[in-house]
Amino acid sequence: MTEEFHRIRRLPPYVFAEVNKAKAAARAHGEDIIDLGMGNPDSPTPSHIVKKLVETVADPRSHRYSVSRGIPGLRRALAGYYERRFGVHLDPETEVIATLGSKEGLANLASAITSPGDTILVPNPSYPIHQFGFIIAGASVRSIPATPDENMLRALERAVRHSVPKPTALIVNFPSNPTAFTASLDFYKELVAFARREQIWIMSDLAYCEIYFGDEPPPSILEVPGAKDIAVEFTSLSKTYSMAGWRMGFAAGNPRLIQALTRIKSYLDYGAFTPIQVAAVAALSGPQDCVAEIRDLYRERRDVLLRGLHAAGWDVPAPQGSMFAWAPLPKGLEDMGSVEFSKLLLKEAGVAVAPGLGFGEYGEGFVRIGLVENTQRLRQATRAIKGFLNKQGVKSAEAVS
Repeated sequence: MTEEFHRIRRLPPYVFAEVNKAKAAARAHGEDIIDLGMGNPDSPTPSHIVKKLVETVADPRSHRYSVSRGIPGLRRALAGYYERRFGVHLDPETEVIATLGSKEGLANLASAITSPGDTILVPNPSYPIHQFGFIIAGASVRSIPATPDENMLRALERAVRHSVPKPTALIVNFPSNPTAFTASLDFYKELVAFARREQIWIMSDLAYCEIYFGDEPPPSILEVPGAKDIAVEFTSLSKTYSMAGWRMGFAAGNPRLIQALTRIKSYLDYGAFTPIQVAAVAALSGPQDCVAEIRDLYRERRDVLLRGLHAAGWDVPAPQGSMFAWAPLPKGLEDMGSVEFSKLLLKEAGVAVAPGLGFGEYGEGFVRIGLVENTQRLRQATRAIKGFLNKQGVKSAEAVS
C-alpha cells in the first residue's frame, strides 16, 4: 500500500512549497518578512457589509442549512450587478449560481463536464486551478500563449487541428493572475466566434474585473452577442470588496453549464453560511464607493512599488489590472531561475514573492509581486530589494544615470 493515489500522482510537487517553508522558518526565528507572495487582501471588508453579516448572524434562523446554488436574493443581486456593470441580462434561476469563491466553482465545473482523456486548452502561465482543476478530473491540458492577441488565437486554431481528441473547453482569465494582462471586447468577440464555430466551451475567470488602472473597465465575455451559447464566467467578491476569507463567488452564463455545476454542488455542499450570502447581497446592491476606494488603494500601491523597483534597477512593466505585478527577473540574474531567486530574495532582503514557475513552465523567468502591503511597507520592501540587487551586481537607476 505504498503506491501513491492516482489523482495525487497527476499533481506535481507544489512549487511554492520551498518558498513557503523558508518563509515560515524565517518568521519562526523572529525575522520581519514582508510577504508579497500571496494575493491575500490586507484591507478590511467595508463596514456596511460587516454590519449586515453581524445583523443576520444574530438571527438563529440563519444558522440552518442554506442552499448550494445560493439564496434567491443573492442570485438576483449578481444578475443586477451584471446588468449595471456590463449591460448583460441574466436569468437568476437558470444562468446564475453562487460558489464558495471562484476557485471552488472552477474546480467543480471541471469535474462536472470532463471525461478522462479530454483535451482542455489553458493559458500558460496561469492560476494553478485553471489547469489542475481539469487534471484532477482526468483531462489532459494543452498550453496556449497567455497573451490576449493573435498569438493566442493562432495557437487555438493549431490546437483544434492537431489535438487528439479535439479540445472540449478553453480557459481564459483577464485581468490575469499572474500576468496582469487585460483583454478587449474585440478580442472576446474573436474568441467567441472561434468557440462557437468549433463547439468548444469557454470558462472565463473575471475575478479581478474591478481592479483596473486604465480609463476603460475590463469587459465581460458575456457582453459578446451569442457568448452565452458557449461561455460561463466566474466572478468573486474576494478582491472587489476585500472579502477573500468569506469565500463568496459566482458562475454566470450558459444555462447548461450552470445546471451541470448546480447538480455537482448539490451533492457536495449546502452553500455558504446564510449570513455571508446576505452580506454579499449588501455588497453587490449597496453603495459602491468602497469599490472605487479599493481600486485607488491598489493603484497607489502599484505606483509606489514600481517607482521603488525602478530606482533599484529592476525594470518591471506597469500592470493595467489585477493586484499583481508580473516581473521579469532582473537583468543579469535570469539564469538563477524564479525559485532560487525567490528563495534568495527572502533570505537576503526579507521579501517574499511568488516564483513564476509555480504558474506553469512558461512562467519561468518571472516572479509575481502582490500589492498586499501598505505603502510604507512597500517602500521598506523596495529599499531592501535595492540593497539585495546591488550585492548581486545590479546597478540602481541612480548609479546608471
